[in-house]
Amino acid sequence: MYNTLSKILAAVFLLAQIPSFAQDRRALTLEQCYEQATANYPLTRQHELIQKTKEYNLDNIRKGIYPQLNISGSATYQSDVTKIVIPPIPGFNLNIPTAPKDQYKVYGEVSQTITDFGINKQKRTISSADAQLQEADLNTQLFALKDRINQLFFGILLIDGQLQQNDLSEQDIRTGMAKIQAAIANGTDFNSSLNKLKAELLKTNQHSIDLRASRKAYTDMLGLFINDTVDENTALVKPAPPVLTDSIARPELTAYDIQTLSYIEQQRLTRLSNYPHLEAFFQGGVGQPSPVNFLSTSLSGYYLTGIRLNWNFGGLYTYKKDKLINKNNQELVQTQRNTFLFNTKLTLRQQNADIQRYQQLIQSDDEIVNLRDSVKQTSAVQLQNGVITANDYLLDINASAQAREDRTLHEIQLLIAQYDHKTTSGN
Repeated sequence: MYNTLSKILAAVFLLAQIPSFAQDRRALTLEQCYEQATANYPLTRQHELIQKTKEYNLDNIRKGIYPQLNISGSATYQSDVTKIVIPPIPGFNLNIPTAPKDQYKVYGEVSQTITDFGINKQKRTISSADAQLQEADLNTQLFALKDRINQLFFGILLIDGQLQQNDLSEQDIRTGMAKIQAAIANGTDFNSSLNKLKAELLKTNQHSIDLRASRKAYTDMLGLFINDTVDENTALVKPAPPVLTDSIARPELTAYDIQTLSYIEQQRLTRLSNYPHLEAFFQGGVGQPSPVNFLSTSLSGYYLTGIRLNWNFGGLYTYKKDKLINKNNQELVQTQRNTFLFNTKLTLRQQNADIQRYQQLIQSDDEIVNLRDSVKQTSAVQLQNGVITANDYLLDINASAQAREDRTLHEIQLLIAQYDHKTTSGN
């Protein structure tokens, strides 16, 4: 009675430990890998840098409408000066001073634009578009991470499937060894048959060692990408087949659209820059002679204020060609966009064909696996009864294992094709 109770308590204790062992095996999904890889990738920090640069540029452009201060000075010597010569008149002293040939001037000027015509606002619009284009280019580079994560993630899943099939093969070989050992004990078989199965078992173990080494290499690389530990205690969750659509929503398309918008806004700025520029100004300083009184030859202060008009016609000469160049650039971007869509659609069509091919292969794989398993089971009975040799049994085991491995391979290849399709379309 005591021994029975002890056994029951021991069994309960072991069952209680099972959940804790299961909890040690951490699950990792494909979406988690996407998120962690994007967050960990060094290039991601550029998001923050682009935003800061955008804010700095916009702040600088806004200050363009503030009053502008300019300080200038000059020291010159000229070959001649204006002289006023009046014949002497009795009783009058008409000595008009003559300005010196060496002249000096230092002044400061404050100017305030009056006719901005939205140029400052247009510059801010272009600066924002440039920042958006940098963001779109960055998102394009980060989006390419998904391809690399897919290769590693599904590569590990494929190895896990091969390890499972290898374990099944090992069980089949051990079953055959047990039957041959019984036959040897009954004097109906020889040790050579058992040795053949032992050699095949060692070969299967070697294959497991190779697979585990390959899995470690893949998990180490995946761990670097996601900045997390991925090892034999990490179970990768096999993702469900995604919902596929041939509509294209890649970040490259956003970059092309923003680039076109940037050219349109740049053309508007070129047009606004050709308008006349009107500003108010105040200038004050000292000069010798006085810049506002040529009769004052001594160093004296002065000021002047008013409105200044500036209209540079140089831009009008090239405006028409600039407009054509801008239009050509827009058409160039549109051509690149259409080429990208064309190539992406070709890739999607090929991936659709791959998906259909793997689906058909899996359907035939199920039938092949059932047939091979049936033959293997019959071979096990025949081996036990001495009807077939160990070589025949090994051939049937290997054929069954190959059938199961082919099915596993096709299942993973189907998932890879489906998720490649999802990544290619950007959905």
